[in-house]
Amino acid sequence: MQKSIVLLAGGGPAPGINTVIATVAKVFLKAGFKVIGLNGGFKALFAEAPNVTEFDFALADRIHKEGGSAIQMSRYKPKDDEFRADIFIKHNVKLLVTIGGDDTASTANRIAKYLSSKNIRIQNIHVPKTIDNDLPLPEGTPTFGYHSAKSEGVRIATTIYEDARTSGNWFIVSAMGREAGHLAFGIGAACHYPMIIIPEMFNKTTITLDKIIRLIISSILKRKLLGINYGVVIVSEGVFHSMGDEEIEKSGINFTYDEHGHPELGNLSKAHIFNVLLQQELKKIELKIKSRPVEIGYEIRCVQPVAFDLVYCANLGMGVKKLFDLGITGAMVTADHKGDIYPLYLKDVEDEEGKIKPRLVNIYSEKFKMVYEDNQQYLVEDDYDTARYYLEKPDDYDFFKVLNWEEDEI
Repeated sequence: MQKSIVLLAGGGPAPGINTVIATVAKVFLKAGFKVIGLNGGFKALFAEAPNVTEFDFALADRIHKEGGSAIQMSRYKPKDDEFRADIFIKHNVKLLVTIGGDDTASTANRIAKYLSSKNIRIQNIHVPKTIDNDLPLPEGTPTFGYHSAKSEGVRIATTIYEDARTSGNWFIVSAMGREAGHLAFGIGAACHYPMIIIPEMFNKTTITLDKIIRLIISSILKRKLLGINYGVVIVSEGVFHSMGDEEIEKSGINFTYDEHGHPELGNLSKAHIFNVLLQQELKKIELKIKSRPVEIGYEIRCVQPVAFDLVYCANLGMGVKKLFDLGITGAMVTADHKGDIYPLYLKDVEDEEGKIKPRLVNIYSEKFKMVYEDNQQYLVEDDYDTARYYLEKPDDYDFFKVLNWEEDEI
């Protein structure tokens, strides 16, 4: 019976998925394997009659530069009692290739353990995908899709900054990011935004909506003191992942709720929330500033991959075959800056619950410090005297005091 490999993609789209799929398909087809793509992620893997796409060279060759995914994705997380070996046995599967972020990697880790416990000799290799750049790869090694999404985000964010300058207004941008602020930081730094707010900044204080709004106003006032009446602030949606429901509900925004009673943040623009709260605070301190919300998220997930990701994803796809030939399983495929392939074993990056730990922005890196020291604009103690023209208590909007940082930390 012909040997097969199975491909599935989990989570949300990211540029380069099709490049990975196409490359993996080509190298395994060349080696005489049948290549099966599952539509529906992990739900299809354990379905009685899964919807599959069988790849040939023509299909792989057509999709390799396209955005989106040729196989339908899903965020479905199977429970342990759903695991079954039917599809592996029926198609003589020798390799399961999972493409996704931390949730997909965590589930792949569980499946690898399950297969091992059942003495089923099937290898499992994970390809790290996410525009959030938050998988625990070696520092400086991106997750695929990040650079392409960031590039499109920068294109959009640049026009927003120009609109702000042209109209003399402020814009509040929210960028995707889950727990980490890589995307917001990358876009904001590229566009020279005067304020970038990411969850990692709150390492010495609790994240609250009030502190986020005070950081925004800190930048607005600093620019005002410099004679600049416009600007853009970008906030990572990851700030919400460190807030409790009570803090979120204090915003006064009308939410819908899920079956567990939690506010459904996905149904609302995060930028809208920040902008409403900003306008309320500006009214309290009697500052007349126009601001508008802009969300950067879904529109950057299915763009065509840029050259970096086209090369990087093809390298990762070929790397899957290399690791497979070496007999490696239960690992992520990684490529260093030279393009050399290495395995990163999932068991080495999991927490005590088996979940893959996210990689956060390194706020102690030289890059981070340079951006916040040289390219961010915010109130500090030296500004208090002039800022009192606009504020009774400028220290409430002092960047360092809001974050509970010392000035020499940057």
